[in-house]
Amino acid sequence: MDKLIVIKIGGNIIDDENKLSSFLQTFAAVEGKKILVHGGGKVATKIGETLGIESKYVDGRRITDAATIDLVTMVYAGLINKKVIAQLQALSCNAIGVTGADGNLIPAGKRPVKEIDYGFVGDVKSEKINASSWAGLLNNGFIPVVAPITHDGNGQLLNTNADTIAQEVAKAMSSLYEVHLVYSFEKSGVLLDANDDATVISQINPSSYQQLKAEGKIFAGMIPKLDNAFAALNSGVKKVMIGKAEQLQQLISGEAGTSITNS
Repeated sequence: MDKLIVIKIGGNIIDDENKLSSFLQTFAAVEGKKILVHGGGKVATKIGETLGIESKYVDGRRITDAATIDLVTMVYAGLINKKVIAQLQALSCNAIGVTGADGNLIPAGKRPVKEIDYGFVGDVKSEKINASSWAGLLNNGFIPVVAPITHDGNGQLLNTNADTIAQEVAKAMSSLYEVHLVYSFEKSGVLLDANDDATVISQINPSSYQQLKAEGKIFAGMIPKLDNAFAALNSGVKKVMIGKAEQLQQLISGEAGTSITNS
């Protein structure tokens, strides 16, 4: 079974042109089949301010009204995605930019309104991701670069969490490939002290995760990433790594960051 690496790049790297350029050089050098998923929230917020579109958040999650879905589609699927594609093409990396709407690659549904109405936010329909369509791109030599926009099948675009997209694509592809999922961002991994990069926890399994959570040793922002990581492992993904974008090669080889395992 061929190996496939699904890499999610964090927003703080996207926001920094020098760090992004360095990351993309490393990404381009990664051998074999690969998929890159990106976000880009701060860029959208800045451009929104110049257009008079105010960003609203509840518990760190963006509320996506009609003006905001237009904004994030322009920024994520347009500006950021195409800048990344252009840089990768300059590095002889045959990248192709996609959203969930392109080729019906990531069908989703609008998040139901419960206590909070998140607006045009999508929840991925895992069972409807067509792995063979993704494999068609990969087998034809393309490297998909995924913007975090999905669609509902009825013409509506939806803003969707990039971490979740990476997890769902990795899960779907695990039927065809040995999939390694890498969450790369500005931190060195899962940290015991959020302000100290030297406190990386090198390995986490289900029992140690429960213990770390019970003892309050994992800072809140990391818990959704870890929940996603274990969900991926439970659905066929071989390995999940979390760590620093600048250490991408070492992350992939297991020499840096935090390794998430089921045992």
